[in-house]
Amino acid sequence: MSDGAGEAMAQSAAPVRRGAVAFIFVTILLDMLALGVIMPILPKLIESFVDNDTAHAARIFGLFGTAWALMQFVFSPLLGALSDRFGRRPVVLLSNFGLAADYVLMALAPSLVWLFIGRVISGITSASISTAFAYISDVTPPERRAAIFGRIGAAFGAGFILGPALGGLLGDIDPRLPFWASAALSLANALYGLFVLPESLSPDKRAPFHWRSANPIGALRLLRSNAVLAALSVVNFIAQVAHVVLPSTFVLYATYRYGWDSKTVGLTLAMVGICAMVVQGLAIGPIVRALGERNALLLGLCCGAIGFVVLGAAPTGPLSWLGIPILSLWGISGAASQSLMTRLVAPDQQGQLQGATASVQSVSQLVGPFLFTLTFSYFIGASAPLHLPGAPFLLAAVLMVVCVAIAMRSLAATKTVS
Repeated sequence: MSDGAGEAMAQSAAPVRRGAVAFIFVTILLDMLALGVIMPILPKLIESFVDNDTAHAARIFGLFGTAWALMQFVFSPLLGALSDRFGRRPVVLLSNFGLAADYVLMALAPSLVWLFIGRVISGITSASISTAFAYISDVTPPERRAAIFGRIGAAFGAGFILGPALGGLLGDIDPRLPFWASAALSLANALYGLFVLPESLSPDKRAPFHWRSANPIGALRLLRSNAVLAALSVVNFIAQVAHVVLPSTFVLYATYRYGWDSKTVGLTLAMVGICAMVVQGLAIGPIVRALGERNALLLGLCCGAIGFVVLGAAPTGPLSWLGIPILSLWGISGAASQSLMTRLVAPDQQGQLQGATASVQSVSQLVGPFLFTLTFSYFIGASAPLHLPGAPFLLAAVLMVVCVAIAMRSLAATKTVS
């Protein structure tokens, strides 16, 4: 399919349905809130199954995380392809009901095996988030997608700010209570959607289901079908790898370098989430309208690089806080990139595109933790040629510079995207 054809077909998307977009926002907010609620308690629950052996629990927790990311990698393209064939609504609703049942399973899990099965199911059902993004592409004109994607991104930040706080409070009452709360949130979300959510993909725009495009390897064919699409996919992958530096090493880094206690670390992470929400919810639309998607993408990537440099080089904790608002502007690039990519595929390929993108991003969750934790360990060790605790963040900045170079080269070669 040519770039022009993709643009013409994308412009035939249905006008924005405010109620439907609001539901997708609530869907992702509740999904992230449910995930966030169990974050502070899941490691402790695992510890309770291994006689409070923290080292053993940490290894098991890492295995759980890897399994969750692997399920995202495998099932995101499958759910995306199913949504292209049968519509977005059934995939989103079944996923929400599945998540509710999964959290009940984890709340009742009598052993680590059952808890592991629960995390596997959670990885599968959470893969429907890519379908939610495809829904947005269906109902939003191309020129407004970046702003809407930004608002949807704000739901991620809100969920991860509120979720852990709620989970911590509930976990103090009973370690199983956060799982019941997550189940209730997911069930409420599913019931809400059952009565509110309309279908966004009309039957005439649906695509036949093919296994060759519904698996992670086959899904890459779509990303390679267009040179700009392929380049943007590489940029997204590298940027997502860089992003992993925050959840994988920030707590270790801040504790080691600045001597922060858990309260200071928690407040700093809350600051990160709040700044990200402000950018995602309020700044992306005006910035993209003023600069265009191409320039907004490049601006966001540059801000990400600068923010990581500040975090990695700041000699004191308060100076490192200066990098947080700069780093949060990185969120502009994600929404702009999503919007650009949706212009390059047909309406009946939006689910496949979002599934392929989510699958590629899940690989970053497998690669990033090892890359940055090993880098941090090496540069604070006795054998390092230079004692450089901020090395992981400086490495992330280098990755962002690579993203800028790839994006500039690929977008300069086409006039199809803005």
